[in-house]
Amino acid sequence: MSFFPGGKGANQAAAAAQLSYPTHFLGKVGSDSYAAPLRAALAGAGVLLDHLQERPGPTGTAVILLQSSGENSIIIVGGANQDEEAWSLSEQEQQLIAGAGAVLLQREIPEAANIQVAKVAAAAGVPVLLDAGGIDAPLSPELLQYLSIISPNETELQRLTGLPTGSTDEQLAAAAALQEAAAQQQQQQQQGGGLQVLLKLGTAGSMMVPAAAAAGGGGVVLQPAVKAPQVVDTTGAGDCFTAAFMVGLLEGASTAAAMRLAAAAAAICVSRAGAQPSMPSRAELDSLLATLA
Repeated sequence: MSFFPGGKGANQAAAAAQLSYPTHFLGKVGSDSYAAPLRAALAGAGVLLDHLQERPGPTGTAVILLQSSGENSIIIVGGANQDEEAWSLSEQEQQLIAGAGAVLLQREIPEAANIQVAKVAAAAGVPVLLDAGGIDAPLSPELLQYLSIISPNETELQRLTGLPTGSTDEQLAAAAALQEAAAQQQQQQQQGGGLQVLLKLGTAGSMMVPAAAAAGGGGVVLQPAVKAPQVVDTTGAGDCFTAAFMVGLLEGASTAAAMRLAAAAAAICVSRAGAQPSMPSRAELDSLLATLA
């Protein structure tokens, strides 16, 4: 057994900070022996931890069963981040969210917490990206209305919609169903500019479905996977991808260029073990991108 710092939200924060983008992390650790190494790993990646709080009890933990192919199965023990009472946003935290370039969410914290954060961000015009990984449960319609981008893999998209996702046509149809559900919620609240679906397809790459484009396929952006020299561990690769994609957008890249940057970051991530320890530095990413030009 090996121990590595992880957690989907923490992985996203570490990935963004490693790419030299100023990144704050809102989250909880417990009062056990795991808290200190998690805090140290995030700080070492350059994440700003002024809003990382300690709660009595265990820190969130994941038991990851790693296959020889690098694929994994994960058992999550939520720990400190599952305490819904701890997720009452302070005025300072709300100001931090409202002033952010973007907010990255995931589903390893209570849905009510994501709704709180997304609502504050959306009200301030801050883009909200939800990585759909984490809990295997229906997505709250209330949360859906506040999202700018949702990023599932094929399995997560199937679970969210109840539709097959085995082919490109099926993936587009499922994305369209998700976008229609979001549009209905946003129309009721008279807000939002439509939902984009950033679909992670593993070795097949990724696909961005712009708002209202899924039904006809117009405007869809495809990005092939960037080949890794070897696949050691896929843990955290999706988190790395979504974080790198958003960093690219915030730096002014086009959707296609941001997806290319994210694909390259994920290729580096899967080539080494662990979650946060495998996140690439900006220098590593720029070096790989230069070879792809």
